[in-house]
Parts: sequence; structure tokens; C-alpha cells
Amino acid sequence: MPRQNISTGTPWEKTVGYSRAVRVGDHVVVSGTTASDENGVVQGVGDIYAQAKYIFDKIERALNAAGATLGDVVRVRMFVTDIDQWEAVGRAHGERFADIRPVTTMVEVSRLIDPQHLVEIEVDALIGAAP
Repeated sequence: MPRQNISTGTPWEKTVGYSRAVRVGDHVVVSGTTASDENGVVQGVGDIYAQAKYIFDKIERALNAAGATLGDVVRVRMFVTDIDQWEAVGRAHGERFADIRPVTTMVEVSRLIDPQHLVEIEVDALIGAAP
């Protein structure tokens, strides 16, 4: 099966050697995604809900570039730096996935790559899995 690498053009993709998303056949995997814009500026500083919403928008764009939609998402993994804020992240997740209902994991981590990042999210999608 051919492989399609999806890039957003950020400098880190080339430096670190990763793609925002990879599609192989009908399977699309989106890398861990944070609330940094293409210039590295963190969005929603101090607001985990705003960061999660921003991240889901970024993930949706990556999925669309790979020919998938949020409806095709079958797995979501969320890494938060403060599990006590799970409800805010869960609310952002529910706003996008309430009808899709992918399997979901949320775990607390000690820190992310930038101290201003409060949450990092990755997804797996199967094209054609939309409800």
C-alpha cells in the first residue's frame, strides 16, 4: 500500500523527522498535537480547554489533508499535565466526538515539550468508519 505523509510545514517536522499525519491505505494516524501554531507560538496559554479546542481543529485539518474526517476517528489519546482539569479537556472532546464516540484514553504526564503546553492529543482514523 502506498504511504502518504502529511506535513504542516513546521520547522520541527524536518528537524525531528516526523509527519503531522501518515496515511497507509484507509488508516490515518495523527501525531501527538499541541496548541502551538505553525510559528511555534503557543495558543490558549493557561487555558487547557482553549488548547484542546485548538488541537482538535489542527487534527481535523490534518485528517482532511489525508482524506479523512473527524467522523473516521476510532481512537483518541490525550496527555494532560494536570488530570484535575480532565473535565475541561473532556468537554472539548465531547463537543467534537459526542456522536462519533471513539475509544479514548486520557492520562496525566509530568510535562510536555513546552511548559506552556497543557495537553497533547493524537488520533487514529479509519477512512469509511464514520457513523
